[in-house]
Amino acid sequence: MRRLTSFQFISVDGYYADQQGDTSWHPHDDEGAAYAAEMLASSHTLVFGRVTYEFMASFWPTPMAAEVMPAVAKGMNQADKIVFSRTLKKADWRGATVVSDDAVDAMKRLKQTSGKDLTLLGSGSLLRQFAEHRLIDELQLMVDPLILGRGRSVFEGVSHRLDLKRVKTRNFDNGCVLIVYRPA
Repeated sequence: MRRLTSFQFISVDGYYADQQGDTSWHPHDDEGAAYAAEMLASSHTLVFGRVTYEFMASFWPTPMAAEVMPAVAKGMNQADKIVFSRTLKKADWRGATVVSDDAVDAMKRLKQTSGKDLTLLGSGSLLRQFAEHRLIDELQLMVDPLILGRGRSVFEGVSHRLDLKRVKTRNFDNGCVLIVYRPA
């Protein structure tokens, strides 16, 4: 059985993006890149929604990505990827497969198969859907030291309480704090 981990950047006030959808406020420094490379080395299958996929696919396969974050670019480009989308017909990024079925039903089936564990990167809409149906086995929140005041909430629309237990924290020199939770 496969496990589903979600990795999400959030502000202190719980937003993954500002009101315009901008996430550029998250620092991408050497320490964060080293952590990302470490996580990518675990050989999970990456999971995206269409918007996050298109953003990632526009950067990681480029020479610029290979220059500024070579280990992360290598891991992102070599990883298997699943893109949940009803509108995207084809994914050109190496190792990417488009799944147009209902995301929740498809994830339930994927988790029952053997294979690599799954890591959802960003993709706020999918995170909410998977959390609503209790499909997240581990939630990794990278809390950035800023308050946006307004934005897109990570769990807006989840209709029931989700009790979590903290299993790990890690402080980064840039002020970010990684908090890892599992269902209680």
